Amino acid sequence: MTLTVEKIGGTSMSRLDELLDTLFIAGGADNVRYGRVFVVSAFGGITDLLLEHKKSGEPGVYARFTADGGHEWHEALTRAEEAMVAEQDRLLAHPADLQQAGDFVRDRIDGARNCLVDLQRLCSYGHFRMEEHLLKVRELLSGLGEAHSALVASLLLRRAGVNARLVDLTGWRDQRDVDLEERLQTAMEGVDTATEMPIVTGYAQCREGLMREFDRGYSEVTFSRLAAQIGADEAIIHKEFHLSSADPKLVGADKVRKLGRTNYDVADQLANMGMEAIHPQAARVLRRAQVPLRVTNAFDHEDPGTLIDDEPADTAAVEIVTGLDIIALELFEQDMVGVKGYDATVLDVLTRHNVRIVSKVSNANTITHYVDATPKVMARVEKALSDIYPSARVTWREMGMASVIGRDLDGLSVLTRGLQAIAAAGMEAIGATQGPRNVDVQFILDRKTLKPVIAALHDAFISGKAAPALRVA
Repeated sequence: MTLTVEKIGGTSMSRLDELLDTLFIAGGADNVRYGRVFVVSAFGGITDLLLEHKKSGEPGVYARFTADGGHEWHEALTRAEEAMVAEQDRLLAHPADLQQAGDFVRDRIDGARNCLVDLQRLCSYGHFRMEEHLLKVRELLSGLGEAHSALVASLLLRRAGVNARLVDLTGWRDQRDVDLEERLQTAMEGVDTATEMPIVTGYAQCREGLMREFDRGYSEVTFSRLAAQIGADEAIIHKEFHLSSADPKLVGADKVRKLGRTNYDVADQLANMGMEAIHPQAARVLRRAQVPLRVTNAFDHEDPGTLIDDEPADTAAVEIVTGLDIIALELFEQDMVGVKGYDATVLDVLTRHNVRIVSKVSNANTITHYVDATPKVMARVEKALSDIYPSARVTWREMGMASVIGRDLDGLSVLTRGLQAIAAAGMEAIGATQGPRNVDVQFILDRKTLKPVIAALHDAFISGKAAPALRVA
């Protein structure tokens, strides 16, 4: 029996009823395939309510708790509870399952509420500082969502005849101080994957504090560490779409192609462009453990998806075209030539403001960093650099970056052909870079032309290939 560790994201979890008869028990309950461990995220939107909205930034329980120290977080926690109950009521039908899920949510929400109230009371004394506990608060709240979705999934599967087993890694009321390896090892003790289907929480409470380094990317880290630790034959991420040659919304569903096969190098380039097939740290764990990764469309279960491993490409080819809104931060200093320290100082400032660098270029007197950040943060970065280098000119502007990526681009003249394709479409590249490893070429653009440039590049490098169009489930 092969052993796989499989991850399901929040959007797909909200369609759990659709996955029941396909992903989990295709062919009926009598044909359940064990040897599969599922790591699940919270239902779609729940973590946004518990923390803050991932895209809009609208405050959830955590954001309100940290912002005003008042009582608005109480109402936010109640809203999160109501949303969790709505999900379980929609998915579960048996009264006993509904009762168990309801009791579970009540216990966890009431426990979290009491904990936060006690923490506020404790920190009203001068010897205790709220900021020292905020990371733990964030982890406590986030774990509520994963524990709930894992419980509902296990109840639904059991009712359908699957021997599902809830594996709760959230450390709820657990007084032990353990690292992630021990948390995983202890939780999996006694689990027989040949006869049981473990449903594991994406969040794992541990000494390292996953959110300190990974924030909301923790579930993929849990997933990868578990796969490596139990020696999985394959790690699988089920998404609501195929890993394809471009965003179908930008270039057309009839033009995109499923990747089918790529390597971890390409996965890293995608993560750098904000299009994560998997979190880079999680990919590193799987890579070192020599566990191949498969990315599938959860709702197209008959398709094998895309395999990611360390194998090189058979032939040079462009595999994917993607893009990212960026900000170009430019530091110009006439006296920079031959003087060391400017680059290190800029990097230090960007690190202190938690700004992610996508790419950079420099010449004799100018250093330009292409970064993924908000204008508000960049205004603070600009001031910090101007204070350090008062004679320098520090500027930033919003731009776009399109990237053409493949395991092997050698001999394809991607830089030249890409510039020609952009010009032929009536647009202009402000800059372009290509590294010696020939895995990606980046085109710097006016932000408003990013989407049409991606379409033009995709047409030039991929759409004309004789390959079957991607089946969109």
